[in-house]
Amino acid sequence: MTTNLKNKVKKIINLLSKKYPSPQCALNHMSPWELLVATILSAQCTDKRVNMITPALFKKYPTVESFAKANIKELEEAIHSAGFYHNKAKNIIGCATELIKLYKGVIPQTLEELTKLPGVGRKTGSVLLGTAFGKAEGIVVDTHVSRLSQKIGLSKESDPEKIEKDLMKIVEEKHWINFSHWLILHGRETCIARRPKCEECIISNFCDSMMNK
Repeated sequence: MTTNLKNKVKKIINLLSKKYPSPQCALNHMSPWELLVATILSAQCTDKRVNMITPALFKKYPTVESFAKANIKELEEAIHSAGFYHNKAKNIIGCATELIKLYKGVIPQTLEELTKLPGVGRKTGSVLLGTAFGKAEGIVVDTHVSRLSQKIGLSKESDPEKIEKDLMKIVEEKHWINFSHWLILHGRETCIARRPKCEECIISNFCDSMMNK
């Protein structure tokens, strides 16, 4: 079964990599720290909305230190439209504080170190490592990756970490970073949750949901 899925994934990657030859993280940032803040803000929020918030946010708080010293009420107000702003503000300030305390303000480059920071789980850590440092310690599983992995038939799991484990078994490590980008782009443009464009889908021949229709 795993061999069949590996072959299936290779064919899917071949098609998606031609359609999206230069996949990029959609969150605008100028540094690893800005990417980390943007990724924390992106939980249960669209990248488009986060990109509307961050220019003014990073102008007001230009450094890790300025975030660590931020007034939580003022920060909540600045990120209010991202949703869940109480927890996000708390996590961002806590993350900045711990980053200074543990790593002298320098973003660490391992998942183990990153996940010691408040608000940083495997997904956020993997986004940061892959985009900022080109390091693949895991596969980012967001809502698009989760949905498409189940729909295509790459995983029967619903828990993001279990989906990630399934994907890491069948996707070659050299594709771990881009694989998430490809599925995210395909999910946004073609395999849209409420109105999938199955007739336009270039990987429909490998999609379990199409085969089961």
